[in-house]
Amino acid sequence: MIINTDINILGGLSELNLVEVLLKDNIEENRDESRAHTNIKTTRALKRYEQAINNTLITFSNSKVEVLIRKVIDEEGITSDSLLLLFWNAAINNELLNYLNQKVYLPALYSGRVIIKKEEVIACLHELKQSEASLEKWSDSTINTTSYKYLTLLKKFNLMEGVKKKTILHPNISDKILILFIYWLLAVETKANILESSWLPYCFVEKEILIQLIMQKKFMKYYNVNYSGDNLKIEPVLSYEEIYYELK
Repeated sequence: MIINTDINILGGLSELNLVEVLLKDNIEENRDESRAHTNIKTTRALKRYEQAINNTLITFSNSKVEVLIRKVIDEEGITSDSLLLLFWNAAINNELLNYLNQKVYLPALYSGRVIIKKEEVIACLHELKQSEASLEKWSDSTINTTSYKYLTLLKKFNLMEGVKKKTILHPNISDKILILFIYWLLAVETKANILESSWLPYCFVEKEILIQLIMQKKFMKYYNVNYSGDNLKIEPVLSYEEIYYELK
């Protein structure tokens, strides 16, 4: 597992609006604008945040993912919908974030729990430390900070709320978000049968409900589907350049 400190850095960023600026072509020309979008006072600190955002939030595994995310942010800015896309993309790019999501956040979400405690994240990281060489040198202080920053980062994605006690917010899975998720999933998943995808929990609904949603006739204009009980194959009908505008 490749582990970095991006969770700590992004968890300390006041807002994620800086993402919009960093998606522009020439960051050097936009550095003053970058600082205007934050309370960051020094160029050194700004570069630190830029690196974390570039590495975790806006590195794209392929051109389809890039087009999808850029279209939404270009048209909407940072909204609840674009934050979900950034959350999905961050999970692809940051192995530790995905690990904590799969071990802590998503199980809590699907079990119907209301609160996630920092101690749960701490315990998860201590368990990972036993098998992950890159965590061996992490002190209790580092693990404690990362646990807090992880929950804070989930709050920035609009997935949790609260200060001392973080409570889970269940995302509103609109028709638009459902189709964006499917197109994102098809862009990142290598398995033909999407029911076998490890990314499926990121849809925020149970697998059975997701299948029911996907099979609705009103969505057939967006994709072709072949479902046979334990096998679900989907092919997009529209290009990744077109899909956003069809959903507007």
